[in-house]
Amino acid sequence: MPAMAQRGGGRRRTINEINMVPFIDVMLVLLIIFMVSAPLITTGLVDVPSVGKSRAQPEQVLQVLIDAQGKLKFKRDKEEPEALDLSALVSRVKSAQGGNANIPVVIAADRKVQYETVVQVMDKLQSAGVLRVGLSVKPTGR
Repeated sequence: MPAMAQRGGGRRRTINEINMVPFIDVMLVLLIIFMVSAPLITTGLVDVPSVGKSRAQPEQVLQVLIDAQGKLKFKRDKEEPEALDLSALVSRVKSAQGGNANIPVVIAADRKVQYETVVQVMDKLQSAGVLRVGLSVKPTGR
């Protein structure tokens, strides 16, 4: 009977490489956990703080009113507000300024309006060249 070859009897050779498979497995599990839990996270509500009394308003103020549904209205001094879409609002503000970009535009938004709508209006006005865009706030009842 021939002699059987000895298996595994020699010295084991060490592996000098880092095994990446467990690392990749953990990363994929974390990725799946984040993908599943991301839609379950609720967005936080922004509670706009109220402020005290401010300085006197300028003589001529252009107002942009945003109601709770996100509808835009333009109001100049004592006139009645007129409903406009965003692009018409920007052109109406520019024409009301009459070339004087220093006339302030005040945005008065409802508390329930999405903040994204306010930011879009501010961005469009500033990109159209309106220099003074501000937010209207309700004074505290002191």
